[in-house]
Amino acid sequence: MIETPSPNFDARNAPVSLIILHYTGMPTAQAAIARLCDPAAKVSAHYTVDEDGGIHRHVAEANRAWHAGISYWRGQRDINAISIGIEIVNPGHEFGYRSFPPAQMQAVRDLCQDIMRRHAIPAKNILGHSDVAVARKIDPGELFDWRYLAEYSIGVMPPAHATAAPDMTLAQKLLAEFGYETADLAQTITAFQRHFCASELNRGLTPITMGALVAIST
Repeated sequence: MIETPSPNFDARNAPVSLIILHYTGMPTAQAAIARLCDPAAKVSAHYTVDEDGGIHRHVAEANRAWHAGISYWRGQRDINAISIGIEIVNPGHEFGYRSFPPAQMQAVRDLCQDIMRRHAIPAKNILGHSDVAVARKIDPGELFDWRYLAEYSIGVMPPAHATAAPDMTLAQKLLAEFGYETADLAQTITAFQRHFCASELNRGLTPITMGALVAIST
């Protein structure tokens, strides 16, 4: 663990119940870490995981880091207050999005397991930034290996080929019950696909999308 403190935090006023995973979305790890530690940027995360598996700690978990922005999950709008934010080094869609190396994924796995154990966070509460900010964010994106993490009970994933008849009314109900904001249902379905069935991304409510949604809701 590399101590790389950020001044960008304030007091936490609620128990930790979520882990939010992001990608850095900047050309280099150095640029991303510099921004997270720049007081003028007014952004931060608790941790950054580099591509080689190295972990930087920026903000103590007892404090509220500024990573989620305008967001929503299960009726909560101050997601920063109830979450640990983990930035994962990747240039993102703007600068050459690519797969996440095994060493990096293993470090994310180990860090999440440690946080989950200490805060008693259930598997279903490991989310992407795109899950809690469906109208604004797409990270960590469709190349992130959520299924690998789910093999270690970090997050939940549906069976790879689950299908069900598309039903928009039921889909909206299940998405809202799972935690998503559904004011713009098309955006929400896309966000769900990005996390749970990336093969269906931007294809609307397909049978695979509906099957994935039903599977994680049971």
